[in-house]
Formats: sequence, structure tokens, C-alpha cells
Amino acid sequence: MKKYLLPLLLIPCATQAQPYTDEDITWLAKNVYFEARNQGIAGQLSVAHVTLNRVNDRRFPDTLKGVVTQGLTRNSWRDGKPYPIKHKCQFSWYCDGKADTITNWESFDKIRKLMFTFTSNSSIIDITEGATHYHADYVYPDWADTKLKTIEIEDHIFYRWD
Repeated sequence: MKKYLLPLLLIPCATQAQPYTDEDITWLAKNVYFEARNQGIAGQLSVAHVTLNRVNDRRFPDTLKGVVTQGLTRNSWRDGKPYPIKHKCQFSWYCDGKADTITNWESFDKIRKLMFTFTSNSSIIDITEGATHYHADYVYPDWADTKLKTIEIEDHIFYRWD
């Protein structure tokens, strides 16, 4: 496993042919905001890479919203609509039981601009080396032994299928 050191392997950014919509950028920015807003640009771009790498992997949904909101659901007894089961989502912020309220709009706007630039530029290097998973360094999920560690960036450890 590598610590964040340059030069890294040059792995192309996972991009799609058509431009991303405003909604796509917002979902990506929300994911980065809630997962890595306290990190530097490398940490934020790494979370964005994982999200896009999942969009481009057949094992995950093929939209940014689908990837970010992926998880187990159950139908509400009130209206029958599905809602996420607490702690059963791919990205913990989405179903941790806390309000998904953006409280620092200055930070969110910076991240959103970064995500717009990121999704508009296919030459950005994927420093996660194709990672589709990550976790905080203070936990060790049961899936970690089934993946290849690629890099550690700030407080996240990144993995991909071998």
C-alpha cells in the first residue's frame, strides 16, 4: 500500500461521453461534501473518483445519484415509498439517521465548483488507481480483505477489485 506520494500511476479519470447534468454535479458535490469536506483537494478528488469509478463499473448503478443513494431500503408504513435503512448504504452519510443538511455553503460551493471542473476535464489523474471502495482509517469493514489496497489519502484508505 502506498501513502500519497508523487509520481503516481497515470490512470485515466473515469468520465462519460455526454456532459454531466446540474443534478449529477450536485449529487457528486453532496457526496464529497459529506464524506470529505474536511480534507484537502486530494482527499476530495479521491472520493469523487471512487464515485465516478462506481458509475462506470457494471456492479454499481450507472448514474451519480444511483451510486450515491445506493443501499438497502424498506417501504414506509405511511406512504409505501422506499426509504434507506439506517447504516445500510454505500456512503454512510446518506443513511446515518442524521439530517443531510448543508451547513457550510461556502465549503459546498467550493466543492461544487471543483466537481464541475473535475467532471469537465478527462485528463485529471485518478490517484486512487481505479478504487471503487474506501473507508475511514479508524474502521475496518468486513469487505476490506476482499479488495486490493491502492492508496491512503488523509483519513481514508482506498481499494479496488484485484
